[in-house]
Amino acid sequence: MRDLRREFVRLCRCVVTGPRWQLVIVVVVSAWSCAWILGQVGGTPTSPLAVLRGPLDWAGVPIGWLDAVGGWIRERQDVLAGLAVVAGLLWAVTTERGRLAAPTGWFAVLVAAEAIGYAAAVHRALITLAVVIGVFALLSCAGRRAFVVDRIALLPRGVLHAGATAVTLSAVVPLIAPGLLVAGLMRPYVTRPPRLDPTRPHIPRQRARPAVSPAEEHRSA
Repeated sequence: MRDLRREFVRLCRCVVTGPRWQLVIVVVVSAWSCAWILGQVGGTPTSPLAVLRGPLDWAGVPIGWLDAVGGWIRERQDVLAGLAVVAGLLWAVTTERGRLAAPTGWFAVLVAAEAIGYAAAVHRALITLAVVIGVFALLSCAGRRAFVVDRIALLPRGVLHAGATAVTLSAVVPLIAPGLLVAGLMRPYVTRPPRLDPTRPHIPRQRARPAVSPAEEHRSA
């Protein structure tokens, strides 16, 4: 259980590492998707563009372009509905190095949800993700006894690890923005353990002397 927790924390840290422009994209998509998901709790579901309309209207920013974008998306909802499937594929190929695929998939879900609604977009994306991982898991059963020496092989353990990594990195995207906010608020109040100074030479601990019997002490004397 502790190893799983450490792996989860490591993957969460992996999402917020990288170039500054990637972190900005992740935070923007995270805040947008998190507000959109929370907007489904009330009696009237909130569309992705409606999430933007409230803050922009409050700030006095013109929002006429949002209505134009919404109309353009609704006119092409049959085509844009396929972005939900694209989102599931992007989630499935998310890796530690290719972690930008996860927020890109969430953006595709937001566009698809504006066209076909929250439930349909999320369900299609999740089904696509599950199908991709399931297909590779079935294909890996044929190579469970293969030796990876000079050829590429699908191994069940590798497929499960890649699938778990993709699911984790994709699922934590809406939590990145609120997580960074909470971490920033708690940072001045958290006491951290002391860290080793890399500039100081490491002094090994003194080894304990082995116990010497009285007979051996008498002989040495």
